[in-house]
Amino acid sequence: MNVASWIDLLGYAAAALTTASFVPQAWLSFRTGDVSGISLGMYASFTVGVALWLAYGVVLGAWPIVVANAITLVLAMSILVMKLRGRRAAKLNDPDR
Repeated sequence: MNVASWIDLLGYAAAALTTASFVPQAWLSFRTGDVSGISLGMYASFTVGVALWLAYGVVLGAWPIVVANAITLVLAMSILVMKLRGRRAAKLNDPDR
């Protein structure tokens, strides 16, 4: 196996592990619908950062970066939407909030 193949393998391993590490939080949020413990500012920043990593990977043609960040972006955006909807519902139920 040449050096480029090892580098790609390293990238795929890193992408698989970081994306997989995100799945338990996403699964818990989807299952319970509870995102009250998640910071809106942190999650918004995280989601934008993941989108930028995805764009970076596309520009470079780095498929490990593209695949991992595409999956993570879908999960992060889903949780961010849940957070935003929950915040909006809370404001509708308590206008003084």
